[in-house]
Amino acid sequence: MLGGVLAGVVLVAGTGWAVGTRLRSPADEAALRRPPRPSLVTSPVTRKKLTSAIAVSGTLAYGSPLPVTLAGVVGGAGGTDAAGAAAGGGAQRVTRAPRPGTIKEGSVLLEVNGRPVFALRGKVPMHRTMAPGTGGADVRQLQAALRRLGYRPPSTGVFDSATAAAVRRWYAARGYRAQEPDLAARRELETLRQAVRTAEEDLLTDKAALDSGRDVRPLTVKLANARENLRAARDALAAEKARDLSPEEATRLTELTGAVRQAEEAVLAAGQALAAAKPEDDRTLLEAKAANAQENLRAAQETLAAFDDEARAGKTARLAGLTKEVRAAEDAVATADQDLRRARRLSPLRLKVANGRRDVAGAKAVLAEYLKTYGVSVPPGEIVFLPALPARLDKAAVRPGDAVEGKVATVTSSSFAVTGSVDRDEAKLLRKGLKATLETADGATFPAVLTATGKDAEPADADGGSGEKKKATSPFGDAAGSVPVLLTPTRAKGLRDAVGTPVTARISVGATGGAVLTVPVAAVVTSADGRARVRVALPGGGDRVADVEVRTGLAADGDVEVTPVRPGTLKEGDRVVVSDA
Repeated sequence: MLGGVLAGVVLVAGTGWAVGTRLRSPADEAALRRPPRPSLVTSPVTRKKLTSAIAVSGTLAYGSPLPVTLAGVVGGAGGTDAAGAAAGGGAQRVTRAPRPGTIKEGSVLLEVNGRPVFALRGKVPMHRTMAPGTGGADVRQLQAALRRLGYRPPSTGVFDSATAAAVRRWYAARGYRAQEPDLAARRELETLRQAVRTAEEDLLTDKAALDSGRDVRPLTVKLANARENLRAARDALAAEKARDLSPEEATRLTELTGAVRQAEEAVLAAGQALAAAKPEDDRTLLEAKAANAQENLRAAQETLAAFDDEARAGKTARLAGLTKEVRAAEDAVATADQDLRRARRLSPLRLKVANGRRDVAGAKAVLAEYLKTYGVSVPPGEIVFLPALPARLDKAAVRPGDAVEGKVATVTSSSFAVTGSVDRDEAKLLRKGLKATLETADGATFPAVLTATGKDAEPADADGGSGEKKKATSPFGDAAGSVPVLLTPTRAKGLRDAVGTPVTARISVGATGGAVLTVPVAAVVTSADGRARVRVALPGGGDRVADVEVRTGLAADGDVEVTPVRPGTLKEGDRVVVSDA
């Protein structure tokens, strides 16, 4: 009974309390519906060092991945590349696959058809066969590598005999034979030499025929006769000039001279007879004889004088005739000589000799040009120039028996790298050389440095694909506006086991020199005059605040560095208004 009463009392009391709580006056209801009085949200002023950083997610890997492809054939197969070699007489097949590990200068990366593929340091890619006479930056690069290996070729930039000898010694030291001319090349050399010999023999035969003058013999005889006639004419003219009279004239002159002497003697005898005449002699007869003798002398003298004139005229006429004959003979010689020269110039045999000389010169030039590239050579596929050595062969892309058609391996540097991407706006804050911190999955941290941004930070196309494929599959630098970044750890110890695991990098883009006054960014307001201020809550409670003009500095992680314009108006521990709500 008592328990029931007590229960009833409790029930009634509870019901009364519940009803009482639901029954309020209008004044109570209005009071309950009024918003609470506004209060200031504040945050303390702190003194600390600020560091502004950009976070990058990436994977730790060995740096500078580079696909390795061969620039052409290995060995003496035909063609200019591996595909051409296969089409031209035999596939290029791997006989010793690349082995992951350290690559030193002069190392053999792999073997193709039993021939070596060497790794050398250099920035100029292998792109052609290096043969005697080849010159350029790639040859000078090969000579520098051989000197580093101790073979001491000259630094001429030309693949000369000394360089060929160094290459031969280098190959022999590694257990291989340098590439010598193959059977086809040797046959070609003998063919070119035979062409020179044949051209020389043909020229000698034609020249002998030309020298013998068989094709212009009639004109040669004609010229010889003309020259003989000229000699005879000149001799006759000279003889005529050397003598005064012809034999006939000389006889006639003797006769006429004798007649004059006889007439003179007769005149003398007649005069003597007339002078010795006696009175009884007939003087008339003697005088008549004297007169007749005188007349005969005059006639003889006139005849002699006339003969002298006639002889001079005859000599002049003969000289003129002989001179004319000489001139005619000279003209005949000149004409015959001109005809012979023209005939020789237009002679088919002469043209044949001229062509023969050109054939000999051409054959010798081709032989000389061929000899420039004949001898020890380095096929384009037997050297791979890598930008830096030693390096790491990270992954082999071919196995023994595979045909060489593209990438054969991937090499990396021995250093580590982290590649990731950041937003384009964040990328504007980055510059090469900024310090960073790497954090691995187990919480270990390592110092690093920003090595590159943009295209320079894009990883190499390790799959050896085209640029189109790379762009489609690469997570770096996509169309959304991200920019690739590359970070390099500055301490390698302890990182080897983390290769291939995700890491987080924080790139420091700014830091204060030491501890500075900081406030939340939301606490800084800019007045209409453009000056930055913070509102400092005054002691004693309530909503009393004081505006403090400040200069802002570095901002990081939601805080900003502030310096009061008036010293002492802001200090560590003060509370600044962040919000009025």
